[in-house]
Amino acid sequence: MKKWLLSILILLFLQSCSDTNKIKNVTPAFYYWKTSEWRLDDNLMNILKNAQVKKVYAKFFEVSHDELMGNIPISKNSIRFNNLNVEFIPTVFINNDVFLKSSEKELDVLADNINFLITKMLSNDYSEDDYFNAKSCKEFQIDCDWTLKSRNNYFYFLKKIKEISKKEISCTLRLYPYKYPDKMGIPPVDKATLMCYNLLNPLSSPKQNSILDVKELSSYLKGTKQYPLHLDIALPIYSWMQLYQNNQFQKVIYEDHEEVMKNLKKIDNLWYEVINDFTASETYFRIGDKIKFEEIDQKLVHQTIDLLKRNVKFDNETTISLFHLDNSQLKKYTDEEISSFYTAFN
Repeated sequence: MKKWLLSILILLFLQSCSDTNKIKNVTPAFYYWKTSEWRLDDNLMNILKNAQVKKVYAKFFEVSHDELMGNIPISKNSIRFNNLNVEFIPTVFINNDVFLKSSEKELDVLADNINFLITKMLSNDYSEDDYFNAKSCKEFQIDCDWTLKSRNNYFYFLKKIKEISKKEISCTLRLYPYKYPDKMGIPPVDKATLMCYNLLNPLSSPKQNSILDVKELSSYLKGTKQYPLHLDIALPIYSWMQLYQNNQFQKVIYEDHEEVMKNLKKIDNLWYEVINDFTASETYFRIGDKIKFEEIDQKLVHQTIDLLKRNVKFDNETTISLFHLDNSQLKKYTDEEISSFYTAFN
C-alpha cells in the first residue's frame, strides 16, 4: 500500500513539474528572411492560415559597415502580405562590425536612420487598404551576433532605437549569451527571442549538423538559470547543402535539394559525392564534388521542443517562431506537422 501511494505521489510530482514548463498561450509565428520583392502565394497563405500564425518577423534590410561609406543598409526587401490578418514585425539584421567600428555619435545617427527607413518602407510597401501599415506597427526586432567586445555599443544602440522609435524593441539572443548572462550582459530590450539553431561553425564541424545538434543545444540549456527577460523561441525548419570542390568550400545551396540528391551517392554521415556532371540551383556540379547535406526533420524539431520544455522556464504567453517562410523549405512538411511544432509547447 505504501509503495503504491509513493508511486502515485512521484507521478503527480513529475506531472506537476512537466506542467510548469508548458506554455498557456502560444503565439504561432514565422520568420521571413529572403531578399526579394515578394508577395505571399496561395500555398504560403494557406500554411499561415492553417497553422493559425499570428506574427511574421520580416527582414526589412541589413546594415553593414563600409570603411568609406560608414554604416549602410543593404539587402532591402519589398514585402506585401495580401491583407493577411497577422502582426508584422520589421526585423533588421546588423553586422557585428557596425558596433565594433562605430562611435556613440555614429550609433545615434544609425538609430535615427533605421527608424526613418523602416517607417518609409512601411509607408511605401503598404497601401491604405492593407491590413498592416506604419501606424499599426508596435514592435521592431534587431538581429545581431553581438560579442563581448561589441556589447557596450550594441546595448547603447538598443536604448537609442527604443527612445527614437517609441516602439517595443525585441532582439535575437544566441545561446552563448543566454548561458552566460553575467559575462555577456542582458540586452536593454523588452524581450528576446532565443535562436535555437546555427549552433556550430558549418566549416569546422564536419561530423555534426551545424544547423541543429541536440547534444550541443543541451550543453547550453541544462543547468542554466532563468533568464531575466521574457523569452520567445525560434526553431529551424530549413535545410541546406554545402558544396565543396577540391576539398574547398564553394557555396551554400538552399533550393532544389531533391534534384541534387538524384546525382549523389552517400559516403558518410551527412556527406555525399557527386556521381554525374549536372546543373541545378544555378550551380554546376562536377563528378567528385563533395556535398554536406544538413537537414531538419519533424523528429529533430520535436526532440528540441522536449529539451526546451525540460530546461527553459516560459512565461504564460510566449511566441514560437519557425525559420523560415519559404516554399522550397516548407514543402517537406505537412500542415499538421507545422501546426504540431506550436501545439507541442502547450
